[in-house]
Amino acid sequence: MSNQLIEAQRYEIYLGLQRKWSETRIAKEIGVSKSTVSREIRRNAKTDGSYVWKQAQAKCDSRKHGFKGNHRKPDELWWHIDRMIEEDWSPGQIAGVLRKEGVHICKQTIYNHVHADTTGKLARHMPHELKYTRRLRRKRPVKATNIANRTSIHERPAEADGKRFGDWEMDTIVDSYGHAILTLTERSTNFILMERLKEGRKAVTTAKTVVRLLFPYRKYVRTITTDNGCEFAAHLDITKGLTIKGGDKVIVYFADSYSAWQKGAIENANKLIRKYIPKKADFNDFTDAYIKKVQYKLNRRPREKLQFDTPKLCFFKNIL
Repeated sequence: MSNQLIEAQRYEIYLGLQRKWSETRIAKEIGVSKSTVSREIRRNAKTDGSYVWKQAQAKCDSRKHGFKGNHRKPDELWWHIDRMIEEDWSPGQIAGVLRKEGVHICKQTIYNHVHADTTGKLARHMPHELKYTRRLRRKRPVKATNIANRTSIHERPAEADGKRFGDWEMDTIVDSYGHAILTLTERSTNFILMERLKEGRKAVTTAKTVVRLLFPYRKYVRTITTDNGCEFAAHLDITKGLTIKGGDKVIVYFADSYSAWQKGAIENANKLIRKYIPKKADFNDFTDAYIKKVQYKLNRRPREKLQFDTPKLCFFKNIL
């Protein structure tokens, strides 16, 4: 028999207590175990310890429709979740933020909610629109010689492990028309900077853009890691532009060829950006204001790695 009591059984418990019956006798009368009766009295009694069936039933009903630990979520919670989904937050991020607010919901429950949406509107806001599949990497040679005076990632200090503040990664995303957008991310906070490269992937102008974007934070820049793209050939200009006199050099470290995993933070950032600026798009169709809007939106998305704080909050905590 189910341990879920109905209102009539709660009324019988109330009457039994009024008659000074033992919990064992009450349990026998209503056809449940003694532990069920004990638990019911303990959970649903009034604050003064007395038990009244109407108040007990009301307390039980409120828990069924409450936020914590129950799959029957109220409509206002799903409305709130839908708004967060429309901000392109992942189910894991939503569950984490709600948990900090005292609302407990499993991320799989949110995924189920998205799958149940027959309109498909919610799925469009999911990472990769629920269509992403992981591909196996092919092994390729890792030697790169196309950039003069490059410093290999294998010479990068061990402290630049992604946990300390001030280690950056950079890359570019490009379209089919030769247009490019520079992307930078601080590894410990996932804070993103991005800007259109008006002259395309030219090395000198790319270096100038990197220096200009990071110059306000140059006091905190320790290393930069990137790939072997030709646009980063003027890496020594970046080092010169960001190194503070008397301080440590800001060295640009280059990952091995075909080893995107060595700069995973910027690769993940680029995937997020591609949701708003697709690969097949012409970048000239997007204004500079729109690109900044994408940057702003991603920097205020909560991240699981940051205990569901935002990159913007965590980044500026380190420099203020």
